Amino acid sequence: MNSIDEPTWQRLIEEATAASRNAHAPYSKFDVGAALLTSSGEVVRGCNVENATFGATVCAERVALANAVVQGHRQFDALCVITPADRPVAPCGICRQVLAEFALDLPILMVNTHGDRLYVTLAELLPHRFDGRDLK
Repeated sequence: MNSIDEPTWQRLIEEATAASRNAHAPYSKFDVGAALLTSSGEVVRGCNVENATFGATVCAERVALANAVVQGHRQFDALCVITPADRPVAPCGICRQVLAEFALDLPILMVNTHGDRLYVTLAELLPHRFDGRDLK
């Protein structure tokens, strides 16, 4: 998809898969992993971290993004999300909004543990996003 080549997508799938193994999902048993490619070529991982209150749960995509920001990254080239679902699953609405803060048209690969893939862009998932321009 776009300028991301197949070896890079494969690397992101491997990184997201590794991240999913660290998921803390004792309630849903739905381990999610994310791998975010920075513009400098680094890959930053995230996994979902559930909480008994559910509302305090943090998604893998936001964990990856927060880790990247902590490391000083602000520009991103791609995201891969892996889930154990029967079909590739898209980032939730909150994750979409948070990702849009940094990458308006981020290429996203959604993959499941069976190897099914779906390529989209963030703009396709969140076409009418709220952003900083709306605050002026």
